[in-house]
Amino acid sequence: MSWEIWKKGFANYLKLERSLSDHSIAAYLADVDKLVAYFGHIQQPTAPEQADAGMLSGFAAWLHSLGIGELTQARIISGVRAFYKYLLIEDAIDSNPAAAMETPRARRKLPGVLSVHEIQRMIAIIDLSKPYGQRNRAIIETLYGCGLRVSELLQLKISDLYAAEEYLRITGKGNKQRLVPIGREALRHIGLYLEGSRMQLAADRAYSDHLFLNRHGKSLSRVAIFNLVKELSRAAGIGKQVSPHTFRHSFATHLVEGGADLRAVQDMLGHESITTTEIYTHLSREYLRETLLSFHPRAGHEGVS
Repeated sequence: MSWEIWKKGFANYLKLERSLSDHSIAAYLADVDKLVAYFGHIQQPTAPEQADAGMLSGFAAWLHSLGIGELTQARIISGVRAFYKYLLIEDAIDSNPAAAMETPRARRKLPGVLSVHEIQRMIAIIDLSKPYGQRNRAIIETLYGCGLRVSELLQLKISDLYAAEEYLRITGKGNKQRLVPIGREALRHIGLYLEGSRMQLAADRAYSDHLFLNRHGKSLSRVAIFNLVKELSRAAGIGKQVSPHTFRHSFATHLVEGGADLRAVQDMLGHESITTTEIYTHLSREYLRETLLSFHPRAGHEGVS
């Protein structure tokens, strides 16, 4: 059959069997279109089921020759693999020629991390005498103290706070819930906020259970959190690029540096796979390396092998 017929079937498979969004389906089909373009370039084969492993290896090499980034190459190859897996399910092919396709190993960019001292500087710069000072202090303490995503922070409700047990109930990606321990310092500042400025902010009953509110008594926006963090980092004289997510990375890195079990960190972050959490072991090693180079009397000098 032709490419278009198989692509239509593939789209239906992704939608009905894998429940993917229209956006994700379009991305998979665009990956297949890249393969169609390559086969048009080399003038073979005429149908997807006629491709062999050698042709698909040539496709991978072609992507590299176009100067496409390694992460994009990996994504396209993943899409092509999914397409041929579908053909195998449909008995259009006897074996999967895409199974042997090599994915380029992209160097994963390590996220930026704040030191404990830098976080303390940002916290110290918050003026608690100002109307939203206590709220802002509670936000930063919660971001760093629990390693939350911005979306998770914004969804927090008062009913998600279990102060006596020292836990937060977090709603993460895919509406999956998890319990995350919260430190006493963060709890203390949330309590001060609840007893103080939040009582004046909670004018709209529809948002009465949301924890962090804006000056109109409604739930804060992502932009407001980003602006708060940017303003605090600038005021604290921190030259790094700092975002709310930096606190999440710092939370995990400082735990790993302190000897925390990686599985426990995975659970607290809400990662599906331990592989995602393992990046913080790399950050920890990099921190140790920088410490060695900075402070060891013989590190980085001539004569050191």
